[in-house]
Amino acid sequence: MLQALPQRPVQMQTRMRVLTRLHLAPSRYSSDGLFLSPELQYYSTTRLMTKQSKTLQFDKPIGPLADRMRARSLNEYVGQEHLVGKSGVLRTMLITDRITSVIFWGPPGVGKTTLALLVAEHTKSRFVKFSAVTASLDDVRRVVREAKELFTAFKQRTILFVDEIHRFNKLQQDAFLPAVEDGTIILIGATTENPSFEIISPLLSRTKVFVLKALEPKELSKVLHTALNDKERGLGEMNLKLDRDAEEMILSACNGDTRVALNILEDAASIAEKKITKEDIEKLLQHQILRYDKKGDEHYNTISAFIKSMRGSDPNATLYYLARMIHAGEDPLFIARRMVVLASEDIGTADHHALPLAIATMQAVDFVGMPEARINLAHCAAYLALAKKSNASYTGISEALSDVEETLNEPIPLHLLNAPTPLMRKMGYGKNYKYAHNFSEEELKNEQYLPDRLKHKKYYRPKDN
Repeated sequence: MLQALPQRPVQMQTRMRVLTRLHLAPSRYSSDGLFLSPELQYYSTTRLMTKQSKTLQFDKPIGPLADRMRARSLNEYVGQEHLVGKSGVLRTMLITDRITSVIFWGPPGVGKTTLALLVAEHTKSRFVKFSAVTASLDDVRRVVREAKELFTAFKQRTILFVDEIHRFNKLQQDAFLPAVEDGTIILIGATTENPSFEIISPLLSRTKVFVLKALEPKELSKVLHTALNDKERGLGEMNLKLDRDAEEMILSACNGDTRVALNILEDAASIAEKKITKEDIEKLLQHQILRYDKKGDEHYNTISAFIKSMRGSDPNATLYYLARMIHAGEDPLFIARRMVVLASEDIGTADHHALPLAIATMQAVDFVGMPEARINLAHCAAYLALAKKSNASYTGISEALSDVEETLNEPIPLHLLNAPTPLMRKMGYGKNYKYAHNFSEEELKNEQYLPDRLKHKKYYRPKDN
């Protein structure tokens, strides 16, 4: 007589069902169903974190050099000392196992994705990654649902890494809120755009924002030489040397972007013989590309620097930032319109030629077109930078508008009102009004034009700076 096999406990059955639903191999789990280590899979290379080594091991070093050379531990990570240095806040959070939802904000190629992978390595959480460019609202809801099931069955949280999180709409961001708030999901978002403008306030208040900076030349140089000498993942087997002039060109061209620097190095290695020279780099860099997005932070940062340089009367900085915008393909009419505004806001009555020149420049740009219109823009920008400054009109209208909002409809003095009918004249409209052309300045000195409550206000206070 056959003896019935003992059935698994109900709790174990529940866990196995969750594993099946999440498409996770049961062999990756211990006898009690607990998840031992996360499988960190992303798109260009296969990496696996083992519990024994606690480092990312490469199966086959395939893919671009920039991807192969990703840091496998915090000790290999280069840059962002304020976050991962000995006293860095992120390192402290990882060491104490108190990682919370965070948003990494910084320019491209500074290590946002790598940091997310390292966070996953140092925790016992499931790691899920997708891009906000291709993910849908259903994808978000599915991940949240699976994270809840995993947490219920194993008390294990899910790290969800969302690349380019600024591309998510409000509904997609709203879908994260409950799971982020109760800790079911540890959200790690990466963005190149200002989170204040791109992330909804409720989600922003539930996350920490860490600012990542473009790498310094010294840090980039370390990355380049590590890749050049690494025989396992880098270019070490090619036994190439890197000329100092060639290195300087790479550092200048990459704008602090590690990925760009390594891509240039890899391309140069493919055409070099024994040494990567300046000539090799020049062949690859036919035209350097500025990091500039006409709707992103660089757009606003550069126009801000341009305006403030003119306001600060620095023609050299003014022309430099103008050149950066022109080089990046900024709309020349946008630049001209900003100069029209500045001519009144920051120069005003200190130089009556500024506004007509700015208007004429805008018309010239529209009439002439680029590239010749760059000369018109430079002419106007230099003039505005050198002109005397006064913001009296700007501050005056701002204060007057503030009083209008606070006092609403203050009664206009009767003597300023027209009196087209006998009834209005009887009511005092226009009585004792002094026609300015018939009186001297001394006779008009005490004439009141402001409402009674505001008669002592001074909105226009001219000054030469």
